[in-house]
Amino acid sequence: PVYAALRARGRQVRLQLQELLAEEAALDERFYLKALQLPNRTHPEAPVGDESQARVLEVVGEKPVFDFKPKGHLELGEGLDIIRQRRLSHISGHRSYYLCGAGALLQHALVRFTMDKLLPKGFLPMTVPDLLRGAVFEGCGMQPNATPSPVYNIDPSRFEDLCLAGTSEVGIAGYFMDHAVRLEDLPIRVVCSSTCYRTETDTGREPWGLYRVHQFTKVEMFGVTAAESGDESEALLAEFLALQKEIFSELGLHYR
Repeated sequence: PVYAALRARGRQVRLQLQELLAEEAALDERFYLKALQLPNRTHPEAPVGDESQARVLEVVGEKPVFDFKPKGHLELGEGLDIIRQRRLSHISGHRSYYLCGAGALLQHALVRFTMDKLLPKGFLPMTVPDLLRGAVFEGCGMQPNATPSPVYNIDPSRFEDLCLAGTSEVGIAGYFMDHAVRLEDLPIRVVCSSTCYRTETDTGREPWGLYRVHQFTKVEMFGVTAAESGDESEALLAEFLALQKEIFSELGLHYR
């Protein structure tokens, strides 16, 4: 009789647990969706408002003055036959391009130049997956299921919950998510060259050129810091900014 009573009690507990698990899942989804609406903390010096509130902090170099009307990068590239962005509607559609000859070599050279600059600075080189799950994007502040979606979603009937990354930042963040990093190993500096995929827009109304395109190669600097004093993240940001300025200056570019 005791055994039978315990078995009956076990079945009762199991039924109660099923109800509680369903309630827990509903609560988890409800609060998770609310948590997604919480914004990331911004830098204390970031102006509040739209683009009109932006401040120019520094201008490096001088903008060249020409005694003729300069050509844009697309016109120059087409003239040199190193960029092709026309006659592609039947191949890949709007906002795509080909780099040929010196154009392709220039892209490789810029990636190599940047990697060679950062590796001696203690950066860990990394390659990352282009396809990642939605939770990784959400952790980086992007919502892949938004309308319109900022990312390319892979056919869900064949590949459940996979999206193409628009920046290697997502893949690097995924590498570090959900596990601890030893305090003595921080800060960790990561550099990654990756292909970035962005939906942007499919209309032909935007200006031509290698801007707001669907696919491009980018070198990313990514840092993981401690939060013991609260100043670590800002210090690493300043370090990354100095490196960016060093890269642009060595390329002879005028920038702000």
